[in-house]
Formats: sequence, C-alpha cells, structure tokens
Amino acid sequence: MTFAFDEYPEPVLMRGAYSDALAPSVVPGFKMYYSVFDGHTWHTARATSQDGLRWQQQGIQLSPNPATWEDSYIAGNGSALQDGGQVWHWYEAGPSGGFRIGLERTRQVVLDHGPYMSWDERVVADPYVIRVGLYLFMYYLGQDRSAPPRQRIGVARSPDGIHWEKLRTNPILEPGDPGSFDENGLGEPAVWQSNGYYWMLYTGRDRQEYRRIGLARSTDGVHWQKQPVVFSGAHEWDSKVICDPTVLIDNGQIRVWFGGGNVARPDERLNGQIGYGTLRPMDVTLGK
Repeated sequence: MTFAFDEYPEPVLMRGAYSDALAPSVVPGFKMYYSVFDGHTWHTARATSQDGLRWQQQGIQLSPNPATWEDSYIAGNGSALQDGGQVWHWYEAGPSGGFRIGLERTRQVVLDHGPYMSWDERVVADPYVIRVGLYLFMYYLGQDRSAPPRQRIGVARSPDGIHWEKLRTNPILEPGDPGSFDENGLGEPAVWQSNGYYWMLYTGRDRQEYRRIGLARSTDGVHWQKQPVVFSGAHEWDSKVICDPTVLIDNGQIRVWFGGGNVARPDERLNGQIGYGTLRPMDVTLGK
C-alpha cells in the first residue's frame, strides 16, 4: 500500500505582510500554530478554522527572547499536540546553526544537542510529537559538525513531555544517494499511525535546494523504510518548495497541511504560504 497526494490548488493561509508563513501544526478543533518571518525574526503565530480550509489569523503566539537561550532569530517550527485536555507546544529556538527544542509552557530547553562528534551535535530542530500508549515520541532533525553539515532524523521518548530520552537507534532516517531528492538532507518529519503501520512524511532537500516531501513506513515507529514516492508542489505558488507537513486524521481522512514556496532556498524568503491536501490510500498491487 502507498498513498497519492491530492493538493488543494490555492494556499489556505497566505503570508500577507510577512516574507513567509510556513511550518503549520494543526490540532483537533482546527487550531493551527505556524511560523511567520518578518524579515529578521521567525515567530509562532496562531490561526483557527471551522473546516481546516478557511483560516482566521489570531496573531503572534510566541516570539524569541534575546536575553535567554532562545536568542533573537527564531521561536517557531513547532509541534502542537492536544493531549490530556491540554494543548502542548514544543518549538525550536536559539542562534542560527545552534537550535535547540523548548516547551512553550516553561520556555525551557527540553531537548538539547548531542555530545561531541554525535549526529546531532550542532542542531536539534523540527520537532513532531505523537502519543503512543504511556509515552510521547518526538521525531526531530539533527545536524552534525561536518562541512556542509548533514541533516538526519531521530526520535526521543518521554513520559511527561518535559524529560526526554534519545533512542540509541538514532538517527532513524538518512539522506538519500547522490541524485536523489533528499541527497542534501532531510527533516521536518510528520508521523501518524494508519493501516497497521507508522507512516512518516518528511522534507528532502536536493542540490538545487528544491524541497519535496518523501514517505517512509515503519512497523514500530523506530526502524523506517523509505517508500518509492515523492510529492512535489503542483502549482506555481509551491513550485520549488513543499515542506513542513503536519497530519491530522479526521473522520478517517488523512488531512495534511504544509508549507510551500516558489523560491528555492534552505531557510527563508521563499514567498512561503500554507497549503492543504489529503493522502489517498492506494493498493499498488491493484493499481488503485
């Protein structure tokens, strides 16, 4: 089994006065946390919707505090999770090239860099948190000290959302071979359970800094296999970048919000806006 991606033709949340609006995270009830770039700083903004397609912007939710570990560049690219009657929000912050992951309710680091020469020594970023039984699992991007740095995906586990333990199997997903859509690195994972498997959408970067979304599958959420499918932007506004997916299962439908842009850059000024689509299961043996 695999999936086809049916993309809505227009952005569902536009950048407006900002250079970019990217990295959506949507929780039940259609509450969205997303990142906006004002030309100097990334902030977390919030929006609400009745149907997931028409969004009302609610303003800035979180900005970095330069007097703390957050520095002044970013407090964004977060993951929201509705759990135990509350909405939790983890986010990345810190100086460029040195991001760490914090929890909004405490404004403290909850996932830090790895040790010297480790795969995530320099950066931990792009959190995506799900609940599985008694534990929370955070999938995240790690960056090492090589030049240029390698970007890979790992996972950490927590009983309470505050204290996290990185798994020894990390990293769990590696960049692709030369010439592949993710040869320059991968990140921005989004994970869910469906049809007896764990599934992951992730962003891949190629040599030209075009970004596309890949698909991986797992039986346990730890050991992953990439699938032979790559999703590209289908319209002019997301023709060079499609990234930052978030997944919500809604009445059996796999709904996806994502960032898109028409400028190929690894960071900002992509003309980034937020799009929407659905994943449609396909039986590859029957061609359906």
